[in-house]
Amino acid sequence: MPRERLAVLIFGAGIAGCSLAYHLARRKVGSIGVYDPRTPAAGATGRAGGVVTEQLWNEWDVEVTREAHAEYRALARRHRPDAYSENGFVRWTKNPVAAAVLLEAVERLRSWKVDVEAVGPAEISRWMPWGRFEDVRAAIYSRHDAVVTPSAIAELYVEGARQRGVEFHLGRAGAIAPGPDGRPVLELGEERWDAESTVVAAGAWSKRLFADLGHPLPLVPYRTQAATLRPPQAPPDVFPTGHDVDTDVYARPEGPGRILAGDGTELIEADPERFVTSGDDRFRTHLAEVFSDRFPGWADSEMIAAWAGVCTATPDRRPLVGEVPGAPGLYAMTGFNGFGVMRAGGVARRLADRIADGPGSRADEELRVVRPDRFHLPHPPFAPRPGFTLEAGDSPRF
Repeated sequence: MPRERLAVLIFGAGIAGCSLAYHLARRKVGSIGVYDPRTPAAGATGRAGGVVTEQLWNEWDVEVTREAHAEYRALARRHRPDAYSENGFVRWTKNPVAAAVLLEAVERLRSWKVDVEAVGPAEISRWMPWGRFEDVRAAIYSRHDAVVTPSAIAELYVEGARQRGVEFHLGRAGAIAPGPDGRPVLELGEERWDAESTVVAAGAWSKRLFADLGHPLPLVPYRTQAATLRPPQAPPDVFPTGHDVDTDVYARPEGPGRILAGDGTELIEADPERFVTSGDDRFRTHLAEVFSDRFPGWADSEMIAAWAGVCTATPDRRPLVGEVPGAPGLYAMTGFNGFGVMRAGGVARRLADRIADGPGSRADEELRVVRPDRFHLPHPPFAPRPGFTLEAGDSPRF
């Protein structure tokens, strides 16, 4: 059976794997292959909300997301202008405890050069006249945040990577297992592939892949939901994405006359091969209740489609990016806790530099806070937590 050794083999053609292939090709690391049994963005990427905001909970996340945001903007403007829109992002709360934490975050975010300001009910009502905001105690707004079409951005990465010689092996059943020398081997019919460096960027399937390779990592796939709706009166094509902290529902523009709303997160483990792909009644009811209370102008919206995807949680809600302990040449790029689209481009550049430049490089330090070796393995079981939720405490998180 013929066997080909690549410089880098990437498992997963979501926005993470595709952006990594693009950045590795720019670094000219040698032959690169990407494998996915599905098409690009067929998993969580194609079902993501596409919100890109710098209202995040630590400086590393802000820097990574800012870099990814700039890259998406540049790619879209050159090739797919409809895949990117700078619309701003506003989140609010009526809870006095959450309000104090939200307002406290303004100076911290500004110290990280986030252009953010505190706003009141009058401003939100001006941007979203279909809503009711009299009870809002605190709100913060970042005017330069954006929304993207994640599948379109992933396709732009694919095209850029292919132009630089990356080979994509998609839509074919394959088997992955450790080879005689311990390196992961991909079998595609009569073909066998391995690589000097192997990256698992397979989203919700990463947990199973690492376990099959004998290097389990602390990952929990979980189901989340979103829907597109058509309000009775068409909203403007551009308005700020709004996030209600108290109900953990967000809404954003989604093309002419439509909106996209989520987040129907389930805080239990899901099987990425066996989950309900459509929106369920509980999620639909929750949206209807929130709209009736907070967005009465949208209360009678027509639901065009509701769907679910599977994201991947980690114990501390930071991703797992870098070389896997005890497995030289095996890398993780997964565990984005629902923020994969926001982070992918910036994370991919860092991991590509780490693979190209090796341990001890500047990129190795850039990935220090998300490297898999920060956990003692095996890690005890844990439950996922919603990504956008604001928590009070010493280190408030969004």
